[in-house]
Amino acid sequence: MPSSTKFPTFYGTFDTMRDLFNDIHEQLSDPDPVRRAQIQMKNPLPKRFYKEVGIGADGERLTIELDGRTVRTPARRLLTLPTRPAAELVASEWRAQADVIDPGTMPVTRLVNSAIDGVEAEFGAVFEEIVKYAGTDLLCYRAEGPPSLVDAQDRKWNPVLDWARDTFGARFILAQGIIHQEQPATAIGAFAKALGKCRDPLALAALHTITTLTGSAILALALAEGRLNAEDAWIAAHADEDWNIEQWGSDLEAEARRAHRWQDMKASSDLFEAVIRPVR
Repeated sequence: MPSSTKFPTFYGTFDTMRDLFNDIHEQLSDPDPVRRAQIQMKNPLPKRFYKEVGIGADGERLTIELDGRTVRTPARRLLTLPTRPAAELVASEWRAQADVIDPGTMPVTRLVNSAIDGVEAEFGAVFEEIVKYAGTDLLCYRAEGPPSLVDAQDRKWNPVLDWARDTFGARFILAQGIIHQEQPATAIGAFAKALGKCRDPLALAALHTITTLTGSAILALALAEGRLNAEDAWIAAHADEDWNIEQWGSDLEAEARRAHRWQDMKASSDLFEAVIRPVR
């Protein structure tokens, strides 16, 4: 049958994609553009092999279908989503691929893969890692000067800390400089209790990514609770960097890195919203 000759190509392409998705973190995180180019040359991108992208169903969850065949994760688990908006986010990335399939342009798909292949099995460990971030949170470490930087940090960070204190009873202690300040167990416990409302692996994976991108678990919680949107959380996380830019200017490579990280931030926020608050 003609169709039987197509399946090896189809699954062989997915094997190549699996390797690409596994290697993509190295490719995207390396700050050296020459090194990134070398990695891309080592791993040539596969050509787009499908025409139609659809959304199917597997019980109560939704799947992504390429010409009727269901997409799986790099670990060969079924890629499923809990809500229609979340499935549309993933499907739109597959539709947007042109001549080749570039995982670098598919941040939501990569995040979903990570959640299904990793977070589902290690939910508690990922949860505890976010809580650990709160113990050394960016928002708690302040500059001793100059006054304009101190003011910038106060304006962008104090309202979020006040909100965490007033809403959850999480009273964090501020420190100047880089000397470690141990946070009260009551503050960490209150933070963990608030974060504990997030029980979906996809949502937790999104919050973990937001935490690592911003350096702040408190900002991630504020976004999860609707206190901040993605743009405001991103601006708050870059209070120091933006102050430095105002003083000394920026450079193209730093701008490119920040823009690329913003794409992951936006994808994480969009996925979180699609999973937790799918109906507006």
